[in-house]
Amino acid sequence: MSRPEFTCSVRVQYMAEESKPPAGPFTFSYTVTVRNTGDVTAQLVARRWLLSDAAGHTEEIRGLAVVGQQPVIKPGDQFEYKSHVRIDSPQGSMQGTYFCMTEDARPFEATVPLFVLARPESLH
Repeated sequence: MSRPEFTCSVRVQYMAEESKPPAGPFTFSYTVTVRNTGDVTAQLVARRWLLSDAAGHTEEIRGLAVVGQQPVIKPGDQFEYKSHVRIDSPQGSMQGTYFCMTEDARPFEATVPLFVLARPESLH
């Protein structure tokens, strides 16, 4: 039987020009790469993010598509997109799940591992 699988990685950048230290908000851009590491073509349909700040506030964000797209990704190919987020503290984190569907209508999920949002000065 065929195996659907997407593997996700994230790169984060602090956006100083869009941020308002010391009180915030703090803006971070992030680039997500979704690679089809399975052996069937599949589509990324929807997303669910958990966004947490240093004060312990967690927000759930759900929706169809990513940056207005529902990409179909063939085995070995990847889809990359860039987005941004604002939080009220200089540090936080995000993690997520993509809801996906194979060409023959079998659903599966792809996990976006936890990644840190941190103003460079706040790490020292």
